[in-house]
Amino acid sequence: MDKIKEYIESGKASLGIELGSSRIKAVLIGEDYNPIADGGFAWENSLIDGIWTYSIEEVWKGVAECYKELKNNVMDKYGVKLTKFNAIGFSAMMHGYLAFDKNGKLLTPFRTWRNNITEKASEELSELFDYPIPQRWSIAHLYQSILNNEQHVKDLDFFTTLSGYVHWKLTGKKVIGVGDASGMFPISADTQNFNTIMLKKFNKAVEDNGYNWKLENLLPEVLVAGKEAGKLTEEGAILLDPSGDLSAGIPFCPPEGDAGTGMVATNSVKKRTGNVSAGTSVFAMIVLENELTKRHSELDLVTTPDGSAVAMAHSNNCTGEYDKWVTLFKEVADASGAKVSKSDLFGILFNKALNASPDCGGLLCYGYLSGEHITGFAEGRPMVVRRPEAELTLGNFMRAQLFTALCAMRTGLNVLFDDEKVEVDVINGHGGFFKTPEVSGPIMAAAVNTKVNILETAGEGGAWGMALLAGYLGNKKELSEYLDTEVFKNSSTVSFKPQKKDLEGFDQFFTRYTKGLPIERAAVENI
Repeated sequence: MDKIKEYIESGKASLGIELGSSRIKAVLIGEDYNPIADGGFAWENSLIDGIWTYSIEEVWKGVAECYKELKNNVMDKYGVKLTKFNAIGFSAMMHGYLAFDKNGKLLTPFRTWRNNITEKASEELSELFDYPIPQRWSIAHLYQSILNNEQHVKDLDFFTTLSGYVHWKLTGKKVIGVGDASGMFPISADTQNFNTIMLKKFNKAVEDNGYNWKLENLLPEVLVAGKEAGKLTEEGAILLDPSGDLSAGIPFCPPEGDAGTGMVATNSVKKRTGNVSAGTSVFAMIVLENELTKRHSELDLVTTPDGSAVAMAHSNNCTGEYDKWVTLFKEVADASGAKVSKSDLFGILFNKALNASPDCGGLLCYGYLSGEHITGFAEGRPMVVRRPEAELTLGNFMRAQLFTALCAMRTGLNVLFDDEKVEVDVINGHGGFFKTPEVSGPIMAAAVNTKVNILETAGEGGAWGMALLAGYLGNKKELSEYLDTEVFKNSSTVSFKPQKKDLEGFDQFFTRYTKGLPIERAAVENI
């Protein structure tokens, strides 16, 4: 305890903060790279005028409250007032659109990754570049704004992601990590920077609109992991810690997206490795050995934080719907007088799923709280459907909820594994889905038909991954070597290989899920 106290007091600890979809989390790491303190702040996006968004006021309130909880945690555990760090890093949910004029004024409410409002832009840009441009990407939001003749575009001076925005306000630097940048605009493997040929194509495509800008001048500077990305300013220190205790001048690593921090937190930056980050959304990322043979709308092409090519199958919906069902069952338990916490109830219900019928007894459900681009939905309608003879049991119901949370992602992985013949040795899992690993591990292994490893640190998530990237600042080793030889050298892992009955059951459910998509579409169109 005294050693950790001294480590913090000397300013050697590194801090990572991640702005996730439902929680902002801070993690402080010690000499052995393990978390020594944390803080958090719960928040939720809002659907305003058809746009999923968070207000800028919410961003800064959440960041400050999260940091305050971290400070209090450090004081309670070690009796130390936080004033300095070795390095700080910020990450956030990827993609989206934050647009500013030359005076730094926000031109339109923050448009998050969750919006499926850029279909035409996505299609046209994918054709223009012969490269997949998902609806979530920042460039799709900009181009859709142009197609919509939105007035703010003529005043545009800078646009970025949420992590890039927070980093800018704390350091004064308009920079972004290459992983997060790869969700804004295509990255060239040769330069680890925005693709210049595609930049020229975009500029040519919009030149008749008469804008007085070129795209390359609107984008942040791209940096790879390990590079210094500025220092905390006096103004930034007050934003982060309104009490005034925090010192300016602390180095920052490049801001990253939650995909990149997930790769780091699961030690999945080497070729033939992959990871699944499963929380509010779920995405599988496979580090590629070779380029894909052609463009696939079901897949994103992004990068690791050090610039290696990654194929991503991203689904907008995962734990959100079954979390609401667990909340409902908690109400039932409370009404009956039972004393059970929600976390214990998760374990009870998940274990029911483990012993249910392999194919969920014929049940079908969709957890589409929002749209799902892989299956072609701009909006979602959560639903449960069954034939009269289906076995409606609690175990089958919960298993169906867990299976359906992974089906859209599986749609993308089928393209990667079946069409592109991509091979992967292991997939590492992290995120809220894995809080009950003895249940979620076998189910995920069946969904991806690959061995799944769940590290003992899997629950730490992206904020820990960001802290590791902050700790990597200035390191001379390759990122994969740093993770192998320093961070994960003594880590333990629980492994799950796909079992025949689970594989067959998931495949049967997936077939039912795919055939039933017209039901979901009818609900979207009529309800």
